[in-house]
Amino acid sequence: MGEQIRSRVSAYAIATSERRLLLTRLSDASPVFLPGLWHLPGGGIDPGEQPQETLARELHEETGLELRSARLVDARSYSAHRLGVHWHLVGLFYRVELKPGRPVVTEVGGSTSGARWMPLSGLTEPMLSSAAVDALGLLGQP
Repeated sequence: MGEQIRSRVSAYAIATSERRLLLTRLSDASPVFLPGLWHLPGGGIDPGEQPQETLARELHEETGLELRSARLVDARSYSAHRLGVHWHLVGLFYRVELKPGRPVVTEVGGSTSGARWMPLSGLTEPMLSSAAVDALGLLGQP
């Protein structure tokens, strides 16, 4: 059996507060990016779903936080290979404002094992997904 090639369009939230970035830790169930990496909240857009609906749904599942507003700032393309699947991923990046709250993963058995506000000054490339690295660039961080 040959390897699968799959395409996916995802919506990602770039949320900052007090020089911190909201990140989620990828679990073993992550279909595209490697487990253990810190990643942006967000995920695949379901058929018929609008990107901002995806953001609101994924933010709730992965962080328990509610979306207040979102503004599209960029789109990036990624290639990945995981679990026998070659992925072509298009990520839509949104600067978001959230309602106050403490991040907590609400989805059981999903691709997220943790969520927290991480200091921008402590983030390094080896600990981040390529999408999170690109988000730092969009924020003007090295």
